[in-house]
Amino acid sequence: MTTTLIPPAPARAHRDPNVLRWLGAYTSSMLGDNVFYLALSWAAVRAGTPAQAGLVMAASALPRAVLMLGGGVVADRLGPRRVVIGSDAVRCAAVLAVAALLFLTDPGLWPLALLACVFGTVDAVFLPAVGALPARITGADQLARVQGLRGLALRGASVVGAPLGGLGVALGGAPAAFALAGALIALSVPLLLSVRVRDLPGGTERAATAWADLKAGLRHVRRHRVLGPLMIAIALGDLGFVAPLNVGLTLLADHRGWGAAGMGWVLAGFGTGAGAASLLLAARGRLPRAGLVTGCACAAGSVAVGTLGFVPGLAAAVGTALLIGLLTGLSGALCGALLQTQADPAYLGRVTAVAGLVSLGLTPLSLPLAAAATGAFGLGPVYAVSAAVCGLGGLVFLAVPALRRAELPG
Repeated sequence: MTTTLIPPAPARAHRDPNVLRWLGAYTSSMLGDNVFYLALSWAAVRAGTPAQAGLVMAASALPRAVLMLGGGVVADRLGPRRVVIGSDAVRCAAVLAVAALLFLTDPGLWPLALLACVFGTVDAVFLPAVGALPARITGADQLARVQGLRGLALRGASVVGAPLGGLGVALGGAPAAFALAGALIALSVPLLLSVRVRDLPGGTERAATAWADLKAGLRHVRRHRVLGPLMIAIALGDLGFVAPLNVGLTLLADHRGWGAAGMGWVLAGFGTGAGAASLLLAARGRLPRAGLVTGCACAAGSVAVGTLGFVPGLAAAVGTALLIGLLTGLSGALCGALLQTQADPAYLGRVTAVAGLVSLGLTPLSLPLAAAATGAFGLGPVYAVSAAVCGLGGLVFLAVPALRRAELPG
């Protein structure tokens, strides 16, 4: 596919038609993802035991983690736009094929497990390419604003996707929900085809083999004065954040007697705060002293994470979760913008893959550890330790001069 050269967008990202077409495609794809996972869980529960359904739902995680670094190489060698379009086309075809199969017969769990594996494999190339694409559709001074818009799309898709999937299941069962997911993913393809991209300086640099490209990408991250410590900060922040807002929150709601409705209110508070942070970044476009602001937000967010484990009332928990969402949403969006602007353009896919592996591949390990530690020591100590780990991520930002002084263009 031929790359079309365009100058950096003169308009702000939220008014640039090219960025808005990309945002529409991304939102549609994420909506399809949310509907897909709801349909997959529903179909798996109906076709097997709860344990078997859990294995089906987890089947996408292994190939995604194992192949993520290779996916970054693919994104850099083939170009992120081409990879994203191809990924969405494959996901759409796979989902629609399973929808047709479920409509015609009752094949059991095997096609669901195969579909989950296909999704995980495709995600391994899709996620790095998605991360590398914004730098090719807008100017460097608009990348922070794009990260804010991307955050809003993610929050909106998670809020709307579940009810859409439930509606599909209610109207026609799992086949209808899968068909809806496939249609939403399919909608992203023509939108992506209409997005204009530009070459970046150094964007065609590549080694003789994919393996050499992978080693070069890892070397670029390790030797970079900002990217290396930034990956450590991301790993610590996510390790300390994921467990309290997942398994920890479920246990906390049960222990406090809030029930599922109370847990939903806490999650809504978190989502509102994270959405507000994305909206702030989308509106402002840039925050001065980005590295320092990110470190302070991460450190303050860690305090809020620890506080959540000790608040007795539901209203206070919702307010604390809102603060967590605001602070961690802001630090997460700024981390994404710093990755985009600090990485050499030739390595954007591989840098995004390393960040994705650190976040999506390693942090789930904290979930069983947190559950076991809660049984042994109680909720309070686990939340305190999680907060300390998350706080170490902020400390890395504040302690490393190059990271603390990092700025966004504009």
